[in-house]
Amino acid sequence: MITQINTINDVKEFATHLVQIEKLSFHPDDDFNDYVNIKTREAFYTKEEAQKRNYLMNACFKVCNENKIELYEIVLPIIQKSC
Repeated sequence: MITQINTINDVKEFATHLVQIEKLSFHPDDDFNDYVNIKTREAFYTKEEAQKRNYLMNACFKVCNENKIELYEIVLPIIQKSC
């Protein structure tokens, strides 16, 4: 998984990883600590994993804001492709 978000392409790569590799239907505003495995009802991520993803998502918002691009416009098509 990507470890830094510095460009719009990084944002796309992170979102694609979440959808294609982690099989996550996510919303950019949600805290990764809140995701639960439907089958086991246990946390989907450890605290450390969630913290890392929250950090990366915050960086996604920052990069998008700096580039005057709405994050939702980038990630929504990626999420919709998986449906």
